[in-house]
Amino acid sequence: MNNKKFLTIHSAVYALFAIGLFVIPSILWPYYGLQLNDKYAVFLSQHTSIFLGGIAIIGFMLKNVEDKSDVAKQLMMSLLLTNILGVIVTLYACFTGIFYGLGWSDPAFFIFLSILSFLQWKRN
Repeated sequence: MNNKKFLTIHSAVYALFAIGLFVIPSILWPYYGLQLNDKYAVFLSQHTSIFLGGIAIIGFMLKNVEDKSDVAKQLMMSLLLTNILGVIVTLYACFTGIFYGLGWSDPAFFIFLSILSFLQWKRN
């Protein structure tokens, strides 16, 4: 797929999670096996939305990057490495018992985005 389509989809997914973790963290996190027991835990979730939203903004702002350019290749590699980091952190949460229930969907989600990012990087 072209960079514009890929970056729009990738950014939309990150934006949805950013909004969800900011607006309704006490509804979302229990599906992953986490309880937000105080205002500090809620704030940490909202704080995390800064970075998810930032990744979404970067993708949206650069969605018109030319295919097969150096910038596009570096951007796709950055997204790939970010998603791989997501795989590592969320697998850790699953294997240590922090995530359960829908928690296993997080590593699957990051693996899927890693594969898409790798294919887009390779295409560029």
